[in-house]
Amino acid sequence: MSDNIDIIFKIAGIGILTAVLHSVLRHAGKEEQAHLATLAGVAIALTWVVQLLGGLFDQVKSVFKLF
Repeated sequence: MSDNIDIIFKIAGIGILTAVLHSVLRHAGKEEQAHLATLAGVAIALTWVVQLLGGLFDQVKSVFKLF
């Protein structure tokens, strides 16, 4: 259970960090780098979510014995 909460905090942390980085870069006049930083943050978070979904599907298969 604690691992699930840790993952939620990690995703929230990467979201906050990405938002701050985007704002700093945008105010510095570096729009393209700001968008790339945002895209990188989304990609990292999406990778974690896809891994979690893979684990969920494995658990569902094991519960219903769908090998």
